[in-house]
Amino acid sequence: MRADAVVGETRELRLVEGLSRTQIVQYAGASGDFNPLHHDEMFVRETAGMPGIFAHGMLTMGMTGRILTDWFGAESILEYGARFAAQVWPGDTLTATATVDDVRAGADATELDLTVTTVNQRSEVVLTGSAKVRLDSDRSGNRWE
Repeated sequence: MRADAVVGETRELRLVEGLSRTQIVQYAGASGDFNPLHHDEMFVRETAGMPGIFAHGMLTMGMTGRILTDWFGAESILEYGARFAAQVWPGDTLTATATVDDVRAGADATELDLTVTTVNQRSEVVLTGSAKVRLDSDRSGNRWE
């Protein structure tokens, strides 16, 4: 990211095409979150009244975070928060968009405020969020340029 970033600058990233049940269960194993809503089809249908299992919100948030780390590098992220707006189902394709909302240039670094949104293949918003990024003045090059 250049130190002369402008308000309104945007990046888009396809996060996953056709999220699989296996990916959801792998996340359960990695996170230790074995809530049956995310892996037990019978429980979800009979007890929770849902049509089927769905992804962990934190899986969606983690995948969405890639747009920030790919653009700026993990070391630049100061803050990242999100709100889960809708369930993510097996088979969903997710695309994230990050937009620069504010740029504060200082002598040693530039700080950016960003808005992050993730949508599914039907353009339904499944996650909204925000991030703050710090770019040191000696940092060169945009990872996506």
